[in-house]
Amino acid sequence: MAFQFPPRLMQIDAAAHYLGVSASKLRGLPVHCKIDGRNKLYDIRDLDAYADRLSYEEKQEGGEWQRAFD
Repeated sequence: MAFQFPPRLMQIDAAAHYLGVSASKLRGLPVHCKIDGRNKLYDIRDLDAYADRLSYEEKQEGGEWQRAFD
């Protein structure tokens, strides 16, 4: 049976892919991991919370694409 949703807990490579960063970048981010025996696992809720805290890029009104049509 194939499931159509991501797992709740992910190892570092899957967690990094989920966020769109490398595993080495993820290691340096302020995202906690959980320990299950010898496995370090990232909770999808913590990954989502980290992504939600990121700020949006400031856009200037009338960017280059708009000036092309002026």
